[in-house]
Amino acid sequence: MPSSPIRMCGKPISAAEAARPARIRLGPPDLLGDRDLMPVAAGGLHLVLVRHGNGLVAAERACPHEGADLALGRCAAGRLLCPRHLASFDLDTGAVSPGWSFRPLHVVPVEVAEDGLWITPSQMEDADGGAGAP
Repeated sequence: MPSSPIRMCGKPISAAEAARPARIRLGPPDLLGDRDLMPVAAGGLHLVLVRHGNGLVAAERACPHEGADLALGRCAAGRLLCPRHLASFDLDTGAVSPGWSFRPLHVVPVEVAEDGLWITPSQMEDADGGAGAP
């Protein structure tokens, strides 16, 4: 028996987590076209791809409040609006609009390269196992 306490891992290791690559390709560089947002499924994640300023971001597709599909929402003034209760999320930080008391939305910048749109999924993960997992 060890003399010091055994530290347990905070979350289980899953096969899906172990298999997730360091970078995930969302699609071709012109995937979004002239739209402001669209749903994307890639690398086991369900995301919404959003035009933001001069670039793109990817956010978890389910609203952290009640799981509404954020791909059915809209964008205005740097915020993504939930279609169910009209809470909105800052596209830079994921912070929820005042008056709501739930966790921020997981948001990650999208790298636009000649070979496609890429994200680093580890930037979205939290202690609860990540964002957008099915």
